[in-house]
This record gives sequence, structure tokens and C-alpha cells, in this order.
Amino acid sequence: MNTIKSVVTLALLAALVGCTGPATTSPSGAGSTVAPTESKTLTVVTHDSFAISDALKKQFADETGYTATYVAHGDAGTLVNQLILTKDSPVGDVVFGIDNTFAGRAIGQGVLTPYTPANLPASVAELKPDDSGSLTAIDFGDVCVNADKLWFRAKNLAIPTTLDDLAKPAYKDLLVAENPASSSPGLAWLTATVGAKGDPGYLDYWTSLKANGVKVVKGWTEAYSTEFSGSSGKGSRPLVVSYSTSPAFEVPKGSKESNTTALLETCFRQVEYAGVIKGAQNQVGAQKFIDFMLSKQVQADIPGQMYMYPADTSVALPEEWVAHAPLATKPFTVSAAVISADRDTWIRDWTAKVIG
Repeated sequence: MNTIKSVVTLALLAALVGCTGPATTSPSGAGSTVAPTESKTLTVVTHDSFAISDALKKQFADETGYTATYVAHGDAGTLVNQLILTKDSPVGDVVFGIDNTFAGRAIGQGVLTPYTPANLPASVAELKPDDSGSLTAIDFGDVCVNADKLWFRAKNLAIPTTLDDLAKPAYKDLLVAENPASSSPGLAWLTATVGAKGDPGYLDYWTSLKANGVKVVKGWTEAYSTEFSGSSGKGSRPLVVSYSTSPAFEVPKGSKESNTTALLETCFRQVEYAGVIKGAQNQVGAQKFIDFMLSKQVQADIPGQMYMYPADTSVALPEEWVAHAPLATKPFTVSAAVISADRDTWIRDWTAKVIG
């Protein structure tokens, strides 16, 4: 891949491009500066769920003159692992899709070059994972349990509302969740239970879920599209870990009511970030791409393409989102620093307790 360069090549390239962009402070040597690199190509490294409209991709290419290539590397965890494994020979210039469950690891491993866009909207700045300036929030969403309203109506059973409800006998064998070792929404919801129950209280909670018949599958697609009764797959389980935005996509044509609902007292707020990859051959282009992702056009495109909320909350939402995709008023939260320090231990202990 033409983006893979050795450290020596990057150093020579930086020297050759001279003043192609604003100088940035070098991490070595107080006060010294080096010019950011630039080339005619830009490689955007993403998670598998990245999507913006083709028209916007063309607009970015036309405005910048770059030939942009988009390369997906799995979910957020796989993406960060790839950046770490290749940090001496970077696989791209800019990354999108690192979320707040993996942000601390990416920053701590030094795979990013700090960059903060000018005139950052306040709602975007508030979502930063730390003060390093390494990652810029692009979108966010609440990972919550979703319920199939039609199933519960047919069974004349009340829809659960809280985490504790899910462990009650009335809801035995009804919930499907994703494995946090292989799924970013699975990890986000595991983090929700840590935020709600503490550590090690979350393990006791999962023990009760296991006793109540929770089914754990590898990823979101299997959970939502195959196991969940309220999706096109028409599975057998009427409760699934998904997003608060999912009900907006389960409104039958001609109806004003969604067939599903999100349980807003079960949510963890997931934030997705973009950042400049350290050692990028096109740092200038990487910065321009981050700026572009925060443009009003792209932010307005995100709900329909990636089913997430735009980080710039001044952007108008689709009409169906206002009606069917509310955010949690009090989502469970855990700091990026705590997640980074304890994530691997949580997953290990969860696996031993729930999977065995």
C-alpha cells in the first residue's frame, strides 16, 4: 500500500515538503517545529460501519484535490489494534471510528498526532476524551437495550425499563447481547453495567443475567438482524442490545409509530472520534478530512448513513429521529481513562463469569 512508509522516508518527506502547511510543535526539542507532511493521496482508515454519501466523498476530493482511499479495519477494537501493530509503518493518514471505550488505549500507545480544528463547536469540544487534543468527536449515540413492542403487546407483558428489570423472572430467555470481546456495542453495554453497578458489582449483575437466560452472540448484526424478534430477521428474542436510534428505522411505511423502543434507563453514551495518524504521509490532508467531517453537510449526513447523532448538536435531525430516536437523559458514564485502565480486566473477568 502506498501509505506504508518507513520512519526514514517520513523524515525525508517532511523535509522535502517544506512549508506545505502550518508548522506543528515537534515532540522533541522545546520550541522546535516541523512542517506537516502533504501528498496528493489520502488514506482514511475506518471501522466497518463508516459511511458518508458518495456525493460528499466526491465533494471532499474536488475541494482538496486529493485522491482519497477508504480502508475499513473491523470494529473499533480491531481498528485500534491495527493502528498499534503498524505504528512504525502507518497504514493510513487519518482514522475515523475510535470510540470512547478504546480512545485511552489509542492515545496511550502514541499512534496519533494531536490536532484540534479551529472554531470547534462547544458540543464537540465537550465530548473530548481527554486534554491531549489527539481525538476529535465526530458523532455519538446511546447503546441501549431495545424492545419489540409488538411482541410484548401480544404477550400482554409490560416492557422492562431498567437494568434490574432485565434480571427478573418475567423476562427470562428474552435478552440477546453482544460479546464485549468482539463487539463495540457489546463492550459499550458492558461498560454501562460497570457504570451502573460498579466494579466488581457488574459481575454479580451479569451472573443474574446469565441465570435469567441472556444469550450472548459475537456481534451486533447477529444479535439485531438474526436473534431479535423486532427486526427483519424475526428472531425469537424480543430484547436486544442496540442503539437508541434503532427504533427510527423500524417504523413501517405509512405508520407514525415504531415497532420497537429503546429502554433509555439502560444506556451508555458511545462517542466516535477522528484523529491524525502519527507518521502520516499526508498530515495536512488528515487535518482537512477531520475539518470536513465536522462540516454542516457531513454532520447532517451522519444520522442517515451511520445511525449516530452528529457531534455538532446545532445540526437539524431527521424528522423521524425527533419522534423515535430520543437520547437518554442520564446515560451511564465511565471516563476514558478508567476504561483504558480496566477494560481488559473487565472483559477477562466477564468472559470467565458469563462464557466460562
